[in-house]
Amino acid sequence: MSVTRLPSLAGFRSALIVKPSSLGDIVHTLPAVQALHQAHPHLKLRWIANPEWTPLLRGSPLLEEVIEFPRKSLRGLGGLFKARTWAKTWRKLPREEPEIVLDFQGLLRSGLIARSRGSHPIVGLSDSREGARFFHDHVVSVDAGAHAVDRYLAIPRAFGITVDAEALHFPLPNGQKSALWPESRGLIVVHPWSRGEGKSLSAEALEALCAALSPRPVVIVGMCSPDTPVPKGPHITDLSNRTSLAELIWGLRQADSVISVDSGPMHIAAAVNDRTLGLHTWSDPRQVGPYNPRAWVWKAGRIAPRRDFSAEECGTHQNVGVANAEQIAGFITGMGEKH
Repeated sequence: MSVTRLPSLAGFRSALIVKPSSLGDIVHTLPAVQALHQAHPHLKLRWIANPEWTPLLRGSPLLEEVIEFPRKSLRGLGGLFKARTWAKTWRKLPREEPEIVLDFQGLLRSGLIARSRGSHPIVGLSDSREGARFFHDHVVSVDAGAHAVDRYLAIPRAFGITVDAEALHFPLPNGQKSALWPESRGLIVVHPWSRGEGKSLSAEALEALCAALSPRPVVIVGMCSPDTPVPKGPHITDLSNRTSLAELIWGLRQADSVISVDSGPMHIAAAVNDRTLGLHTWSDPRQVGPYNPRAWVWKAGRIAPRRDFSAEECGTHQNVGVANAEQIAGFITGMGEKH
């Protein structure tokens, strides 16, 4: 493991991007990979990711190949044996040599993936966990408290690549239109649920938000349990549990505005739609908010760009209540009137 000067990328023919998951983290890594591609177009870039996230990457002009990491099939009692078999196959996959490995994930799993590839050197970040740094030949120093996008951009910068953080692009696919998508104009997409504890909108807040947005057409998207109450009304289209990842990307692109709780889809929305409002209850928007400087954040009862919130505000935990839902709807409606 070394923090010495990195080798020149000009001396490599290919690079492996190790970032298997999750949805938001893969979106956050895209600007760094684009910077690598723009500075060294000769590099054949390959990206290994969990199968469920590969629609974010397939067809990308940045990538030579997208490789699936079969994480689910490697679980359970037989997982160790299957992992050894997979590693042998993985090591033999074709590549242009010499190849450099860039571990953006920084976990034990990604360290093992990187090492089992058989290519060197392996480059990782200083905030890696679970012992991943022991698999890295070079470590790039990062601020562990910085936004994920900025932490990942440290890798191209360490190779001497100039990156303008104010003019970043997130090269996501166009997506695919859902057959269920309404033809109404001025659609507001609402993504109200998150796997993160305490981030989802309550049923009452979601109901109040949709009511306050009326008569503007609303599309509700996202994954929820079958017994989760979803508001109904002539202006509401319920597509919960009924969009693929490709259809979600397309819908977020087409929306007039997007309102989303802190989640992976929020980061997709901010990447493809400037008119995105992220809702943060306990999470710090300076670290995990929508990176797009034109996006907005609701936090601690007020709406502002993520960088405008104080440390005190970011340390609070406030759920979205009925009054806040009406505040949020009023802001979005005002944006629509100015648009």
